[in-house]
Amino acid sequence: MDQAMLTLARRVMGTAYAPYSKFHVGAVVRGGNGKLYAGCNVENAAYPQGWCAETSAIAAMIADGERRIVEVAVIGAGAALVTPCGGCRQRLREFAGEATPIHICGPDGLRQTVTLGELLPLSFGPENLP
Repeated sequence: MDQAMLTLARRVMGTAYAPYSKFHVGAVVRGGNGKLYAGCNVENAAYPQGWCAETSAIAAMIADGERRIVEVAVIGAGAALVTPCGGCRQRLREFAGEATPIHICGPDGLRQTVTLGELLPLSFGPENLP
């Protein structure tokens, strides 16, 4: 993970709309075209309508016309690792392969890097469909 990715993730974490949980998360995906796409969590009073940071970053990527993720960074505060939720793991899987690196960060920087395959073993993806 390069410094630009971490800097952008930190910046968008600060712009999250999280009036209910107060838990700000930022995410950055690097598309196959090399561009960085950022997203933050956006909560909603009707809780299921909120968006995770990873979902927002994927939406920005898709809006730009890119369809492949080659690297991901997720950042959140607290002592525990902030990893993508189950739904976001599946959303990432739609556009990324098992070997795609997922960088788990805290405010001070990188905490751990895992692959999407480690986060979502035996996953179901586009190639499973005829």
